[in-house]
Amino acid sequence: MFSTFSNRKKWLWRAAGGLTLFGLVAFTEQRLRHTHCESVVVRIDGTDEQRFLNRRDVTGFLTNNGAEPVVGKALDQINFGQLEQRLRQYGLIRRAHVSYDLAGNLLVDVEQPHPVARLISNGPDDVVRGVGGQYISDEGRFFPLSMNYTARVPVVSGEWFRQHRTLADKAGEPLLELLRYIRDSDLWRAQIAELTVDAAGEVTLWPQVGTYRIEFGTPDELETKFKKIKLFYTQIAPRKGWDRYQRVNVQYRNQLVCE
Repeated sequence: MFSTFSNRKKWLWRAAGGLTLFGLVAFTEQRLRHTHCESVVVRIDGTDEQRFLNRRDVTGFLTNNGAEPVVGKALDQINFGQLEQRLRQYGLIRRAHVSYDLAGNLLVDVEQPHPVARLISNGPDDVVRGVGGQYISDEGRFFPLSMNYTARVPVVSGEWFRQHRTLADKAGEPLLELLRYIRDSDLWRAQIAELTVDAAGEVTLWPQVGTYRIEFGTPDELETKFKKIKLFYTQIAPRKGWDRYQRVNVQYRNQLVCE
C-alpha cells in the first residue's frame, strides 16, 4: 500500500513538472511571437571552403533586394515558410531554413550546392540557348556561376549537353557517377582537367599535363577503366615517354590501346 502511494506521488510530481514546463514553453513562445525582429543572422555552410554566396547576397534574396525588409517586423507577422521558398528559388542556394532565437534575431541557415564540374559552351549558339557557363552539382543539377568564388573542378563540354539540361535523371546518372568518381579520388581530381561528351554520350578525358586524350567511351565500368588509365600512368608512359602518345583508349573490355 505504501509503495502504491509513493508511486502515485511520483507520478503527480512528474505530471505537475511536465505541465509547468509546457506552460513556460508556451508562454515564452507566445512572448517571442510578439517580439520584433532585431536583426538577420545569416549562416552559410563552408563546405570545402567554397563561398559562392556572401551574407549580403542571402539578405538581398531574403528581402527581395530590400523591397520587403524584415528587421523591425513582428515575428508573428513573418511568414518563415515563404521566406524559405523564396531563398530556394535561387540557383546558388541548395537548402534554406529560417527560424528565430530568444533574442529576436532571424536565423537564416543556407546550404550551397556542391559542384563536381563546370559546364562551358561550345560556341555562340550555346550562349544564346543558355547552355554553358554553369556548374553541375553533385545532385546532377545545373546552377549559375558566382562572382564571389570559382571552384576548382573539371570542365565539361560537348554535344550531349545540347539535349540534356540536367544529370539528375536516368540519362544523366552514369555521367554524374563518373564526375563523382573523379571528385572523390585525390589522384583523378588532380589529373583530369576536362571531359568532352559527344552526342552519343561517349566521354573523352583530357589530362592536366600532356597533349594526349583518353578515350573513355560510355561512362560505365569505372573501376575497370580507371585501373587501365592508372596502368598507363604508372608503367607505360614513364618508360616510353609522355610525349609519345596522342590517344589512350580504355573503352573496350580487356584492352588498353596506346597510340
